[in-house]
Amino acid sequence: MSSSTAAPGQSPIAEAAPLSLCAREPRVPADRLVAEMVPPPRFDSVRFDTYIPDPNQPSQTEAVQVLGGFAAGLGGAHASGAGKRRWFQKKAAAPTGPRGVYLDGGYGVGKTHLLASLWHATPAAPEQKAFGTFVELTNLVGALGFQQTVRTLSGHRLLCIDEFELDDPGDTVLVSSLLAKLVEQGVALAATSNTLPGKLGEGRFAAADFLREIQGLSAHFKALRIDGDDYRHRGLPEAPAPYSEEQVTKAAYATEGASLDDFPHLLDHLARVHPSRYGALTDDLKAVCLTDVTPVPDQSTALRLVVLADRLYDREVPVLASGVPFDKLFGEDMLNGGYRKKYFRAISRLTALARDAKGLVES
Repeated sequence: MSSSTAAPGQSPIAEAAPLSLCAREPRVPADRLVAEMVPPPRFDSVRFDTYIPDPNQPSQTEAVQVLGGFAAGLGGAHASGAGKRRWFQKKAAAPTGPRGVYLDGGYGVGKTHLLASLWHATPAAPEQKAFGTFVELTNLVGALGFQQTVRTLSGHRLLCIDEFELDDPGDTVLVSSLLAKLVEQGVALAATSNTLPGKLGEGRFAAADFLREIQGLSAHFKALRIDGDDYRHRGLPEAPAPYSEEQVTKAAYATEGASLDDFPHLLDHLARVHPSRYGALTDDLKAVCLTDVTPVPDQSTALRLVVLADRLYDREVPVLASGVPFDKLFGEDMLNGGYRKKYFRAISRLTALARDAKGLVES
């Protein structure tokens, strides 16, 4: 293959044109959805001993200790007694105490770090443990159907659910019914949750809301409170200044495995791709380059963008953009509405990815 040339002092331009997210229409088989229910790449290496508790917040140290003991207690036979037993052996006693933990704390205290550490510490093969967001779990039910999802997950030792969404009553009932079936089969549960609309200003903790929404399952959960600084007191992160369209385009051509898309066109494309496929949409991407970033026009579009931001953040894909800075993506009505916590998270994550992308642009 011939190499490209460049003028003196310039970096060589990549041989091929950039990829395009808008040109991708992934089809994701159901078995991939199940196989991908593991902690995202960003949390591959986290463990309890890599979580650094704030010395001024003893609940953080206690959380590590409690979760370590919970993980250790999940070793051995499946809680339902599944596994081979000889006919003369006494049936294994059912586990005592709650079979679920709920990590209750504000933004930025490390709940996902601890949830992923619990998954890693649980003494079971990866195929016997599942980790996913609430959205990913509802997508799995949509792909497999309710009964097949129960059968697929019922042999697991542990199911971890990050960001259990309390703001969608229909999905909450669906997932609560699923969890009730899994508890009957002896599956241990662990969860974090978001805050109900209208409750964000009333305090950082959501345990009461979570336990009420899951109704009959509340007895199976031990709420583990994790104190820490609340993100409202830190404010939104300052997003890096956007680059010019020329800089973004040049970086896209110079970076192998980068995509290049016009932001309004990408938002239109996301409406045609189910959010369960956004992970596959980003397969093998080394960077995402966006031109003409503008404020998101409506809430449905904004929520789709939140899911894409989560998938890019999980996969540590840097994002280089021209247009408005990411802290101007969502209007005041959105940032003051019921889904504001999602939008704050998306701004924080896109800002981090924008900082990661600085190295793509020549100084």
